[in-house]
Amino acid sequence: MPNLPRQLSDAEFALLASTGTRREVAPPETLIRKGEYGRTMFVIESGRILLEFGGELPDKLIGPREFFGELALFVGNHARVASASATEPCVLHVLDQDAFERALKQAPALIAQFMRRSFAYLVASEQQLIANLRRRNEDLMLTLDSLRQTQDQLSLAQRQIRTDDLTGLCNRRGLYRHLERLGELRDPERQFGLLLVDLDDFKQINDHYGHLTGDGVLRAVAQELQAASAAADLPCRLGGDEFALLVQVRDRRELAERAALISEAARQLRFPHAPRSLKVTVSVGGSLCRDESAWSVWYSDADCALYHVKGSGGDGWHVLP
Repeated sequence: MPNLPRQLSDAEFALLASTGTRREVAPPETLIRKGEYGRTMFVIESGRILLEFGGELPDKLIGPREFFGELALFVGNHARVASASATEPCVLHVLDQDAFERALKQAPALIAQFMRRSFAYLVASEQQLIANLRRRNEDLMLTLDSLRQTQDQLSLAQRQIRTDDLTGLCNRRGLYRHLERLGELRDPERQFGLLLVDLDDFKQINDHYGHLTGDGVLRAVAQELQAASAAADLPCRLGGDEFALLVQVRDRRELAERAALISEAARQLRFPHAPRSLKVTVSVGGSLCRDESAWSVWYSDADCALYHVKGSGGDGWHVLP
């Protein structure tokens, strides 16, 4: 499986671990608190760390070779955006400014690569947040205007017809409208691929934790699909606990990487107001889409891959060769 966006390569991990200070922590020790200022970053060698962002953002559980707190080194004394605590015995490597500068002098090209990827991830996260806020603001303005003008009421109604109310993703109707415009949206250097995403044992989540928690799980998975989407991609909720992501990729390998990232991102979701026993996993099936085939064929191929994952117990991904 490919590295997660915030997972270090072997070379990066070895370099940062060798320059940092080794530290062992035990649960439920808190390493950093949201809002406090710090000047250290952390690299995980073993164990799991829970990042709690607060607000409407879901928590994340990260593990070996992942890192957090890097903004304190990149931009100086920086207010932490999340609290971090150990959920199991962990071995960490703590880097202050001096340690990071030693790593930079020792392997400048490797650190430049690490920083470039880190900045790209941070920028993508900020852009997603801005896009979400912009969309919410636009929806509010449309709602206010709709009270004043009949035309705006009709426009808003048309938007709602194509959008899933719970998750904000495109719904089936919106997907079919999108499919009608594929010719003008197609990147000539890429091909279409379809991923179907199905929550595992979602009925049990509703039965054991309640429908409000179930709705929160659906919204969180929808956010992960949005985070995994490029500008030309279309994440949508097909209904119930079934999602789809229509993407434009170079090859099967890129489609498989996208499926793997979605699967792992779902595993990392944690919900601060739900019992710790709540764990979310998804099954992801996908295939490349032949231009000469219809949507029904695309869906059938991806569904076969999804059925393969479900038949193997779920919590994984499979992309047809």
